[in-house]
Amino acid sequence: MKFARDILIMLFGAFLFALAINLFVIPNDLGEGGVTGVTIILYYTLGWSPSIVSFIINGILIILGYRFLSKRTTIYTIIATIFISLFLHLTETWSVQSDEIIINAIFGGVFVGIGIGLIIRVGGTTAGTTILARMTNKFLGWNMSYGLLFFDLIVVFSSYFIIGAEALMLTIMMLYIGTKVMEFVIEGINTQKAVTIISKKPNEIADQVSTKMNRGVTVLAGHGYYTKEQKEVLYIIISRQEVIKLKNIVKKVDPSAFIAIHDVRDVFGEGFIELSKS
Repeated sequence: MKFARDILIMLFGAFLFALAINLFVIPNDLGEGGVTGVTIILYYTLGWSPSIVSFIINGILIILGYRFLSKRTTIYTIIATIFISLFLHLTETWSVQSDEIIINAIFGGVFVGIGIGLIIRVGGTTAGTTILARMTNKFLGWNMSYGLLFFDLIVVFSSYFIIGAEALMLTIMMLYIGTKVMEFVIEGINTQKAVTIISKKPNEIADQVSTKMNRGVTVLAGHGYYTKEQKEVLYIIISRQEVIKLKNIVKKVDPSAFIAIHDVRDVFGEGFIELSKS
């Protein structure tokens, strides 16, 4: 059941990616990153079909880089690569009526970001630079989306002599939009806030958070590096809408407390999303 669902998601992602290339990128003489960027350059210069060239190059890269992927990821990557090449071929005559190149670049980035994001989210890759990004993620700890952006920019800048300066700048903008959209798709939409509180009155703050906000509080043991004074550190996960309420509680109990707030994504557990629904 899960395999069938993953295949459908990859199919939809590959379709959106192909639409981005054939509706927004190629008609406006824009570039792209990775293997697709190389195929587009070859299309502009030699007239070679992006679908065929993409399939061949990605096939070679999968053979060379499969050892850096799990068995499941390799299978999903092969499936995604086939879908992408197929949809690039089926949609190559499609068009959309729009003369605003900036709008086309924006929508191209959105479609690419959603398409690749969906494929990566279920465990696949689009081969090409995605394999390189997975390698840097595994061995260097790089964020997947920014690893892709790094390798894509190398290809994009090499297309300068083909598409020109203006198209290059629009392509970079499109890639950045695609990266942020992809990051959003991969990391999830369940954004919450994690709050770390260091106070002289941790028990009073924890009690009010528990009673007034109905949120759990985790108490961590810590100490000051310089003073060596033992401290209790409060760790709380809340929604964005609850930040002001929590600040007011802390301000009322201990105005001199230290508070650090940062974003977290995909929070599961009691009071949030059940883990079984992920």
